[in-house]
Amino acid sequence: MKTDLTDTTSSKINKALVLGRRAIGTPAVGMVLTLVIVTDEENAYDALKAANEASREHPSRTLVVIKRVSRSPRDRAQARLDAEVRLGADASTGETVVLRLYGEVVDHAQSVVLPLLLPDAPVVVWWPVNAPSDPANDPLGALAQRRVTDTYAAEQPIQELTARADAYTPGDTDLSWTRITPWRSMLAAALDQVVCEVTSAEVEGEEFNPSVELLAMWLADRLKVPVRRSKSAGPGLTSVRMETDAGPIVLDRPDGSLATLSIEGQPDRAVALKRRETAELIAEELRRLDPDDTYATALRFGVERLDEGAAITAPETVVDTVVETVVEPAAETASEAAPAAKPASKKAPAKKAAAK
Repeated sequence: MKTDLTDTTSSKINKALVLGRRAIGTPAVGMVLTLVIVTDEENAYDALKAANEASREHPSRTLVVIKRVSRSPRDRAQARLDAEVRLGADASTGETVVLRLYGEVVDHAQSVVLPLLLPDAPVVVWWPVNAPSDPANDPLGALAQRRVTDTYAAEQPIQELTARADAYTPGDTDLSWTRITPWRSMLAAALDQVVCEVTSAEVEGEEFNPSVELLAMWLADRLKVPVRRSKSAGPGLTSVRMETDAGPIVLDRPDGSLATLSIEGQPDRAVALKRRETAELIAEELRRLDPDDTYATALRFGVERLDEGAAITAPETVVDTVVETVVEPAAETASEAAPAAKPASKKAPAKKAAAK
């Protein structure tokens, strides 16, 4: 069931929700939370589709806030709110309200969203793109117990991690962190099978993928060892190698679907590490609404400390260089028949430190 409301108010939207529930025969509210999606028109469809699939596990009232761009000064001076109310089969297992904001109301989206929140239910705000630099101090983010961003969608993902660390507030999280949950579980399980001490590690993945940096920072923080970040063609994370005193432990996923776990002295094992869709990531984040202290610790470790620590402990590379010794010709003697002296030149090995 869909209801379109043009130039409306929050009060009229609430009334449409009540009338809609009565019309489909479900007057009771069975939602467990309110999910607020802040996005643009281009990404609204994909974000709403992911939220509807996640609502099968977490029935919720989904509020999609779309801030429309006004092209002329006259349009920017006029405030207008259009809404689309979806119930029943059109909203999966919950309720969906698509809010399109025009003009001055764009800067006061919280005043539109606040009356539509479910009473006595937690609030989660998700920015699929264009997340604020400080989500907790954003007017909409201040309404939520949980704030979800995605640095993978930023223009400069790696630099965005530093900004997230500086502005971190308990309750913040990122889908780039959620993507590496299976990797963290598999690596922790691998270390539980072997009694060893990890000396160094290397994380390999595609360039400009913040999940690679987050996994490397998590390993460096937890294991207290130098971790190097390497680039590959992808997709996503491709390999993690941990050097231990009992032999290397390697988790390799070249195709983005099936990975191979190699432990010294044990047969190789195939493990499922398929790249997950956005709906699965959002569903995982909605399972817990308390602060993620592990994410905070890994985020604050710092991207700049990864390769720096690995380069300091890197072994030196011995490079043979040719050192030529120039010997001046012997002084002429009275006898021109004397043979000329051969230059005494030899190759001398020299050590050259590995480049950082």
